[in-house]
Amino acid sequence: MALQTSPEAPAAVRTIANGIASWINQLGAVWVEGQLTDISANRGTSTVFGTLRDTDADVSIRFTCNRRIFDAVDPPVADGARVVVSAKTNFFPRRGTVALAISEIRHVGIGELLARIERLKQLLAAEGLFAAHRKRRLPFLPHTIGLVCGRDSAAERDVLENAKRRWPAVAFRVEYAAVQGPSAAGEVMTALRRLDADEAVDVIVIARGGGSLEDLLPFSDEGLIRAVSKCSTPVVSAIGHEPDSPLLDLVADLRASTPTDAAKRVVPDVREELDGVRQLRERGNRAIRAWLDREAHALAAVRSRPALAAPVDGLRRRSDEVAALVDRSRRTLTHRLDRAGDDLQHRLASVRALSPKATLERGYAVLQREDGSAVREVGQVSAGDLLHARVSDGRFDVEVLRPKGKE
Repeated sequence: MALQTSPEAPAAVRTIANGIASWINQLGAVWVEGQLTDISANRGTSTVFGTLRDTDADVSIRFTCNRRIFDAVDPPVADGARVVVSAKTNFFPRRGTVALAISEIRHVGIGELLARIERLKQLLAAEGLFAAHRKRRLPFLPHTIGLVCGRDSAAERDVLENAKRRWPAVAFRVEYAAVQGPSAAGEVMTALRRLDADEAVDVIVIARGGGSLEDLLPFSDEGLIRAVSKCSTPVVSAIGHEPDSPLLDLVADLRASTPTDAAKRVVPDVREELDGVRQLRERGNRAIRAWLDREAHALAAVRSRPALAAPVDGLRRRSDEVAALVDRSRRTLTHRLDRAGDDLQHRLASVRALSPKATLERGYAVLQREDGSAVREVGQVSAGDLLHARVSDGRFDVEVLRPKGKE
């Protein structure tokens, strides 16, 4: 029942604390999953204190556990262990705090962890976070590489040393974060956001050495996976060794088997690139020389042709041919003119021989009547007819005295 209080009749702190304790202590036992951190198990004490932390969110609650129950867990529980506990909520009025009183502790089995990771993998794959078309190409030569790793870790040394060895001019911006434990996923996400917001960073590498499945659990965290999928900067996953495969490998734009492999995949080898440039230059020189040789041979072949080697000889031959044709045409024309002249003389002689004038010149005359018709027979004239006589050099008139027939 609600307490009846007023400014004139307030309730005591102990009354409120005892009321809260009475209400909370009525809650039953529950099974809770989380990670044990800040464990305090001093010798000589019968109670173990610590914090039970949520694995996916920055939420935690204090716990207490009987030393006998805590020590009975096999294998022993240590900081960062992922467990399932049976606990009852207790409120301590003197301190005003809430804690879980643990009555049973169980390790989360490897099989259960793998099953949960597999379910999360299927869920994220269905959303398309692992799709190949989302993968971005890494820049050929990044000017600045963002690196997320543990402080003073072997992964940091592997990435930096191998990258510097391959391309000494490459620059790094390193963001340190916990890579193991309950706070790892959150710190990695924070470092990732800082690097992604830096326009100078061309690619981001998340690196960690090998470890157990529990050690690598932060890199299968759903929040981290979604944060990587939203990055505008290409992300390279370099977690563990070759057999290790956290979900980060699937969402990253490139998966490197080890931190050393990540350094080799992110920056080119300056020696290999110089060798490649040298080989390309040699290949280009050979190609140009071969092309020049072919063109020189072709030019020499063109110059060796008679038309270019001795152009006057061709003109001289053509000039001789023209002169021969002119001479031939002249001879042919002269011959044809001679033949035509002879033929004309023959025809002229024939015409002359057949000409009436020639007949008249031999002493013959042509008699014509008044109407101009020629007299061919004696019967065509009568005595007294006046006729015209045509001779070779003129004409005169004649009169018919007496026609005579053939004797």
